[in-house]
Amino acid sequence: MLNPLPPGEKRKQFELRALGLRDFAGVASAQPLDPFKLAEFAKLLVVDFNSIEGLSPESRAHLLGDAADEWSGGACSRPLPNGWRLVILNPAHGKQRNRATLMEEVAHVFLGHQPNRLAVISREPAVRDGAASKQTLARDYNHDDEEAAYAVGAAALVPYEALRRFVVQGRRSSEIARHFGVSRQLVEYRIKVTHLWKEYKAASTSRAEHV
Repeated sequence: MLNPLPPGEKRKQFELRALGLRDFAGVASAQPLDPFKLAEFAKLLVVDFNSIEGLSPESRAHLLGDAADEWSGGACSRPLPNGWRLVILNPAHGKQRNRATLMEEVAHVFLGHQPNRLAVISREPAVRDGAASKQTLARDYNHDDEEAAYAVGAAALVPYEALRRFVVQGRRSSEIARHFGVSRQLVEYRIKVTHLWKEYKAASTSRAEHV
């Protein structure tokens, strides 16, 4: 039986929290996890970017054009009267990346993180500081919380035990990504941080030799 936890104490702790999330969601070890279903339990309401009112056409074009790579999404710090918080995802990033972004927001909630400062995530180039109505604002977390939420979220989407099994089987990162409904980049991030990269590259070499 493969070890369900990766090497390294920090990664083990992240994995245990991720396994707790997967257990809460009721998914098996190799089953894809749907962060949109977990978002309901975290009281996160995902709203369509196109439904946002008050954005000028120029701001909308900027956020989805030149600034599209500068933001992935985020949750509003102030909850609605019913206790839910709004989450906006960048529609320019595609479904796989949106799933990872939402999973990170879900992880923040389940880990009990509290945002600690207000950050400008995008500003129209011609606008001077102080023109808050022209800025896109979001609450930010400290570095440790950001690291933990991303790591736990990624581990929940691509659990180590199943990932290692796929690596040993010689599966490509693109195949693993399709299985879990995430990006190839996220799978390769997980392979590297869980110290499976050497095994993965060896399997890649073996695949090439048998082509």
